Amino acid sequence: MALGASVEAQTPPAKEKPAPAKPEKAVKMPVIDFEEYELPNGLHVILHENKSAPVVATYLLYHVGSKNERADRTGFAHFFEHLMFEGSDNIKRGQIDKLVSSAGGNLNASTSFDRTDYHFNLPSNQLGLALWIESERMMHGKVEEIGVETQRQVVKEERRLGTDNAPYGTLFETLSSQVFKGTPYEWVPIGSAQYIDQATLKEFQDFYHQYYVPNNATLVVAGDFDKEAVKKQIAEYFGPIPRGKEIPRPMFELQPQTAPTEKTVALPTTPLPAVVHAWRAPSETAADAPAVELLGDILGTGRSSRLYERLVRDEGLASDVDVFPYLLEKGGVLGIFVTGNPQTPLAKLDRALDEEVAKIRDHGVTPEELQKVKNLKLRELASSYATMQSRAQNLAHYRVMFGDTGAINHQLERYEAVTPEAIQAAAKKYLTPEGVNVLHYPVVKPAAAPAAPADEKPAAK
Repeated sequence: MALGASVEAQTPPAKEKPAPAKPEKAVKMPVIDFEEYELPNGLHVILHENKSAPVVATYLLYHVGSKNERADRTGFAHFFEHLMFEGSDNIKRGQIDKLVSSAGGNLNASTSFDRTDYHFNLPSNQLGLALWIESERMMHGKVEEIGVETQRQVVKEERRLGTDNAPYGTLFETLSSQVFKGTPYEWVPIGSAQYIDQATLKEFQDFYHQYYVPNNATLVVAGDFDKEAVKKQIAEYFGPIPRGKEIPRPMFELQPQTAPTEKTVALPTTPLPAVVHAWRAPSETAADAPAVELLGDILGTGRSSRLYERLVRDEGLASDVDVFPYLLEKGGVLGIFVTGNPQTPLAKLDRALDEEVAKIRDHGVTPEELQKVKNLKLRELASSYATMQSRAQNLAHYRVMFGDTGAINHQLERYEAVTPEAIQAAAKKYLTPEGVNVLHYPVVKPAAAPAAPADEKPAAK
C-alpha cells in the first residue's frame, strides 16, 4: 500500500450517472498446469513448465516469518532475508548477486508475518545456477560473525529509513500492536533494532538450523525447462540435505475485540493530517475472506469508491483514501487510511468513516457496486499470473497457506460467489463499532525558536 502518497484535490467535475457495471468479459484467467512431489527429506517441489519464452524463475518459500519469533527477539526472519545472501561454504561473501547478474538474471527476497522467500529470474540455460545457490544456502549457509555484524548495520539502517524516519512509517507497526495485541502478529517483520543488537551469534545459528531446512521449504520452478532434467538436478542438489527437526508452529487464536482503541501518533515527519480505522479480519483461507476483501474495495479502492467519492470529490476533506485488507495465515486486518487536507480536523474524518461503514452495515451495497469490484479483482488476479515469477510465487503460496496448490486455479470462483448479502454480513461481523482501532496522525508544528533577548535600554542621564 502506498501510505502517504497523495492526490491533489481538484474541483470535481459534474457527475454523470455511471453505467451499471457488467461482468468482465475481456480478461481470461489462465489455467496453471503444474506437477508437484516431495523429496525424502521433506522438500516440496512444484514444477510449472511453460515454453513461451526462454526464461525460468525459481521461488523458494520457507514457512517462517515474524510470527515464529520470540517477543524479545523480533526481526530474526527479516534478518535472515538479508543474511542468506552472505554466501556459503562454496560461495564467497558478496558473490551471489554477482553470479546471478553476470548470468543475465536478477534476484530478490522478502519477509512477511508468515513466510520468507527468495527468487531468481534467469535465462533458461542458467537454471542450474539458481538451484545450486539455493541448495548451498540451505545446506551450509554462512552464519558467522562477519556476516552477522554486517547485516546488523544493514537491517538497522533499513529500519531507520523505511520506518522510523518515513512519513507514516510506523503506521503498520503501531496498528499491529493494537489489532493483534497478545499474539505473535503483535510485532512486524522489520523487528526492533535493540533485539537484533542483543542477539548472539549462536541464537542466529539456532534459528537457521531450526527453520531453513528442506522440510520447511517449498521450491517452485516455472518457465522454459525440461521437466525430467530438472528433477534430476533437484535430486542432485537438494537430495543430500538432511531433514531438519520438527518445525514448531505458534498456536493462538484471535478473539473478538470487545472495545475500540484509539491512539495518537505525533511525529515531526507527518506531512498531512491522517487517520486510520482498522478492524480484525479473518484469515485468507476463511470462507468469508473474499467478501471482506471486496467490502474493503467498495469502501476505499479507486476514485469511484464510497470514501473517495465523499471525502475527496464531494466534501474536499481529504487528498487520498487507501484501503488495505491484510489477510494472514491465522487472522487478518482490514484497514482504511485517509490522508486529510491541511485544515481538515481529524474528528471530521473519523465521523465520515464511521458513517460510511454504518451505511453498509445497515443498508448493504448495490449489485452494481459489487460487480465493479469483482471486475477489478478479476483483472488483479489475471495480472498476478502474467510472469513466470508471479506464477511461481502463487503456486507456493497456495500450497503452503491453503494446503492446496490447485487453489491457484479456483480463486476467481471464490470472489464470483460473493453476494451483496455476504458483503453486508461481513460488515456486520467484522466492522463493528466496538472492534475498531483508530490511529490519529496530527501535523506537529515545529517548536518556535527562542526569542532573542531585547536590547537593553540606555541608562537615563
